[in-house]
Amino acid sequence: MSNKAMITNIQRFSINDGPGIRTSVFIKGCRLHCSWCHNPECIHSFEEIYWKPMLCRQCGRCFSVCPQGAIQPPIEPGIAENEYYYKIDVSKCDRCMKCVEACPFNALTKVGDLMSVEEVLDEVERDMLFYSNSGGGMTITGGEPTTVPEFTLELLQKAKERGLHNCLDTCGFCEWEILESMRPYVDIFLYDVKCMNNKLHIMRTGVNNSPILNNLVRLAETGSDIHVRIPVIPGLNDSPEHMERVADFLEALMPAVKQVDLLPFHNWCQDKYRWLGLQWEYTDTESMSSVEVEDLRDILEERGLYTTIGG
Repeated sequence: MSNKAMITNIQRFSINDGPGIRTSVFIKGCRLHCSWCHNPECIHSFEEIYWKPMLCRQCGRCFSVCPQGAIQPPIEPGIAENEYYYKIDVSKCDRCMKCVEACPFNALTKVGDLMSVEEVLDEVERDMLFYSNSGGGMTITGGEPTTVPEFTLELLQKAKERGLHNCLDTCGFCEWEILESMRPYVDIFLYDVKCMNNKLHIMRTGVNNSPILNNLVRLAETGSDIHVRIPVIPGLNDSPEHMERVADFLEALMPAVKQVDLLPFHNWCQDKYRWLGLQWEYTDTESMSSVEVEDLRDILEERGLYTTIGG
């Protein structure tokens, strides 16, 4: 029987997750808890519920069907606009999804679907013509694909059997053996490097950065094609001094590191936090422009590291 995993989205016509036109498969579940995470719906491995207040009519149907009493009673118009109000008491909710089924306005929606490898690939294969013409393919992302290693490995293997170009987007926080098992089926690793300061890395992601950096070194030693991705976060890693440390580290891994992608911070994900009933510390932080990270790009390029700035 095929492995299954919780998938939040299969995003067609992706152009920022590897070469060409791609389909990105978002796996739900991640060992890191980055304070700036732009995909909070992918952190937990179980299905969750979005509540979108702009669609809610306070009809009370979800309140009447919830067997756990986890739904807040209908409220007066305008109260739902409070950014910290959430319709579901998560301490009581057992995610039976009766409220989602009862909602006639799609204000309550399920986040995450359990899918098999074949179901995912059947969807991905719909755009084979675009991949062939653009040099694209499938990108497995998330969340973190290595949290479900058996599923991800099978997905990569069977994608190769179907002639797909594979990118694996990973934070690298896993046992080396997991990456090593996937390596023969990955054309390009999209590898995150967030912060070189281990103490700060632990504070802002919840995990030690040593396994991440060690795995990147080992991956480079195998001659794998690696594109390093750096989310540029205000107050974390946006200083020239920090980027010099990154440059020192990555320069030693050439030529395996083919390019570096700087991804300026944006706050377009803040609605997701609200829909999940979560507070986000970056809500009032302005998005960064590409111009703001050009000096960081220059530091990397001075070391011979081909560097792009993502949109």
